[in-house]
Amino acid sequence: MIELQDVTHGYGASPLLAGVSLSLAPGSFHFLTGPSGAGKTTLIKLCYGELIAGQGRVSLFGQDAATMSRDDIALARRRIGVVHQDCQFIDHLTVAENVALPVVVSGRPTRQIEKDLDDLLGWVGLSAHRSALPPELSGGERQRAALARAVIMSPEVILADEPTGNIDWEMSLRLLTLLVELNRMGKTVLIATHDLNLIRQAKKQVAARVLRIANRQLLAAGAEL
Repeated sequence: MIELQDVTHGYGASPLLAGVSLSLAPGSFHFLTGPSGAGKTTLIKLCYGELIAGQGRVSLFGQDAATMSRDDIALARRRIGVVHQDCQFIDHLTVAENVALPVVVSGRPTRQIEKDLDDLLGWVGLSAHRSALPPELSGGERQRAALARAVIMSPEVILADEPTGNIDWEMSLRLLTLLVELNRMGKTVLIATHDLNLIRQAKKQVAARVLRIANRQLLAAGAEL
C-alpha cells in the first residue's frame, strides 16, 4: 500500500532520515517512536506525498510518488486519512461541517453522507457537539473530531501524528480504542507517539509493530516495549 525503499530526506546539507525502508501492508498496525526532531513527522509526510524523498523511492499504492502528478497525489490522498498533530479546523464552521469538509472538497454531494456523518459523530462520541464550533471543544474532543474527519472518506490507511500528545490518559485510551477498532475493520494504522505507556496498552489489544527513529535510521524497537 505504502512503501519506502532506502529513502533519504533532509533539510539542508545534513539528512534527517537516511536509508529508511518501511512497508505498510494492508491491515497492519505500526507505532513510530523517537525523540523530538528525529523525523517522525517528516516520515509521515513522505507516506502521504506531502514531501518527496531526496533519494530512494516512495510508492503510494503501487505508484512512484516522485513521478505522480498533483492530481494523482490528490487521488492517492483520498485513500489515506491523516490526523495531524496540530488539529487545525475552520473555526467558523461547525464540528459536523469540519468533519464533512473532505467530502465537500471531493465534490460529492453532502446530502448523500448525512447518515454516515451522524453515525461517525456518534462513533467518536461527538453527536451532542455536531453544531458546536471548534473553539468550544476540549482537547480530547478536537482530537476525536480530527479522527472523524480523517476517516470520513473511508480511507484504507490512517496516519496519526502524536494524536494523544495534548490530552489526558483517559482520553488517550479512548482515542486508542477507536484506532484499534479501525484496524480491526481492516484499516492500516501508523501512529507516531512519544507515549510508551500507550504503546504497551495497545499491544494488549492488537499485534502492533513498534519502530523507532534513531541516528537517522528506522529500527525495530526493543523487546522491553
